[in-house]
Amino acid sequence: MKPLTDNKTALILRKNRELTAILEVSKVLTASFALEQNLSSVMSTLASLLEMQRGCVFLLDSMSKELRIIAAHGLAKENIERGKYRIGEGIVGRVVEKGVPMVIPNIGKEPLFLNRTGSRPKKDGISFLCVPVKFKNEILGVLSVDRIYSEEEGDVDDDLRVLNIVASLIAQFVKLWESFERVEKEKESLKKELKGRYKIENIIGLSDRMQEVFEAVHRVAPSKASVILRGESGTGKELIAKAIHYMSPRSKGPFVKINCASIPEGLLESELFGHEKGAFTGAIASRNGKFELANGGTVFLDEIGDLPVTLQPKILRVLQEREFERVGGEKTIKIDVRLIAATSRNLEELVSKGKFREDLYYRLNVVPVFLPALRDRKEDVPILTEHFLNRFNEENRKSILISPEALRALVEYNWPGNVRELENTIERLVVMSVRNTIKAPDLPVSLKLPASVEYHGKEPVKTGLKDIEKTMVVNALEKTNWVQVKAAKLLGITPRQIGYKIKKYRILE
Repeated sequence: MKPLTDNKTALILRKNRELTAILEVSKVLTASFALEQNLSSVMSTLASLLEMQRGCVFLLDSMSKELRIIAAHGLAKENIERGKYRIGEGIVGRVVEKGVPMVIPNIGKEPLFLNRTGSRPKKDGISFLCVPVKFKNEILGVLSVDRIYSEEEGDVDDDLRVLNIVASLIAQFVKLWESFERVEKEKESLKKELKGRYKIENIIGLSDRMQEVFEAVHRVAPSKASVILRGESGTGKELIAKAIHYMSPRSKGPFVKINCASIPEGLLESELFGHEKGAFTGAIASRNGKFELANGGTVFLDEIGDLPVTLQPKILRVLQEREFERVGGEKTIKIDVRLIAATSRNLEELVSKGKFREDLYYRLNVVPVFLPALRDRKEDVPILTEHFLNRFNEENRKSILISPEALRALVEYNWPGNVRELENTIERLVVMSVRNTIKAPDLPVSLKLPASVEYHGKEPVKTGLKDIEKTMVVNALEKTNWVQVKAAKLLGITPRQIGYKIKKYRILE
């Protein structure tokens, strides 16, 4: 018989190992959201610190109601694949069914022990401890271990206490992992939706000018080059910026937009680069700026021509060195972002007047993309009109059409506000219309045709909707060598729809 002091020493060593095991398990489970890797590390920790021969974590599949091994120690791959149980089946299934721990002193003498994994050819003398992995009242799975007890070493009650604590930690980790996975799936779903929404094929434009823009986007998107979008307000610069981002290798990263003209100069530096606590009055906490938030993705600086001269050197440094400091901070922050800038201003004139740094201008102007004004691509007005009509009809549960005379007026108007003005005009016409068809008198005064244009009763106008639509279809077919599927894609319609239009206008007759 061992002396009392030896027993106390052994007990203290045992308790230390238990506490160390629990601490190590906690560290492992908070290291990452790698489910199988973390749980495998947990089982290895229990084996090394608590002398457990084999161990498994079973998780319950909510759909199939089947328990399967997620992580194990001391089992070969083929053993793990065989370890599947139904609720109530074997010791593992009964623990899930009852929600309470079970201990089998000798599995060789227990008929309920199924040894389904086949990992124990000699079962005599092995004790099997099995505890539920439970979060509140929800049973998530089972933690099981094999143990060989001797008179000198080990106690079932001690082991059960430790296993219950570990099972509770595993349950919390599994619930956090499920939440993480759900959020990640939602993020991926949203990114796919955004990627689909902002792909270049969804941007409407059949004109040669817009085809040049699309070709430039396809070429520049996969690269790391900075891009500057030039064009009047309302030409769709933000849409093109998003298309470049979602067509690039950075599409899974964030797309962060900031309008340099809409934020007061005193706040813009903090918005872009963040600030440290106490950097200025009201800075009660540190804050990340837009560049930090966009790390791994794209920053879109709209109206960069309005960027204050005092901030231009800092933007230049970000472009050249990929680093900056927060306002009031000394720590240099490294980032990996792509910059897309946009402006409706004449940057060359600003440079000549000293209002825009020449070195920043050349650094931004690596790949310039010029977006044409709507008046320079009037052939796109009918298809844009149809697109906006469909959208606002759906939003307002209407089925408004547009007459040939009204469409002709839209085509002949110069659209100083570009696509945005056309979009707002169509929305207003759909919302305010009391008839099923928008006619020329319904248009705003600025859009109506000059008085010199004459109409002859109900006689169809030669450049009416039907003629314009037919011309668009023919042009698309010619551009695609009369391949209907490609022409439909070019027009943004389905092959079935283009087949209907070909038949309707007797194009192939």
